[in-house]
Amino acid sequence: MVIRRSPFPQPLRATPDGVVAVGGQPTPDLLEEAYRRGIFPWPQEGVPLLWFCPDPRFVLEPHRAHIARSLQKELRRGRFEVTADRNFPEVIRACAEQARPDQGGGTWINSEMIAGYSALHEQGIAHSIEARIDGELVGGLYGVSLGAVFFGESMFAHTDNASKVCFATLLANLARWGFRLVDCQQETRHLASFGAEAWPRPRFLTELRQALKVPTRRGAWTLDLGAVQAGEFWRDGV
Repeated sequence: MVIRRSPFPQPLRATPDGVVAVGGQPTPDLLEEAYRRGIFPWPQEGVPLLWFCPDPRFVLEPHRAHIARSLQKELRRGRFEVTADRNFPEVIRACAEQARPDQGGGTWINSEMIAGYSALHEQGIAHSIEARIDGELVGGLYGVSLGAVFFGESMFAHTDNASKVCFATLLANLARWGFRLVDCQQETRHLASFGAEAWPRPRFLTELRQALKVPTRRGAWTLDLGAVQAGEFWRDGV
């Protein structure tokens, strides 16, 4: 038996800022290996690619998600058509173009990152969720799925509530499919409003290992619940 060594050191050896490794390219193989070890890439301008495993880790359990009543009503209105994996290239490009004042107006989703995640999408483990109004793409998000974990990466909205509707619809489907974790990476008030919590890194890594034992839902996703059904799902309780 050949024992393959990981190119990454143990995540528990991360620096106080959460940096595990420096350098390399976001190839699909390296990206998948990183996520399986609880590590994610976060490019910074002017330095080689940085790979992170922060402590604490912001995590959401889909079956425990909090969906505000106002958002439940928005879902049930049926204003948005929400789908999966129909427009991955458009979604990741829109995420890259989204203005982010907390990042100085720039983006970490450069051409190399787009190529890496697009390759993962072709392999059936990176997915997009899209929101449309009258056929026009107005919001979305994308991330990586392995085992019973969805690793959220980025979202965008061209219309109020579009990304929230995408996320709430995704969470309803993940809960229905038995997903255990959504890795939100870093704490934000937006994600905290959905019920995400800060977990100590050892707890996250332990839960991750268990969740990765579940078979991965590879291939293009089809949502069991659209936006309206997701609104009813959250209203009735998980």
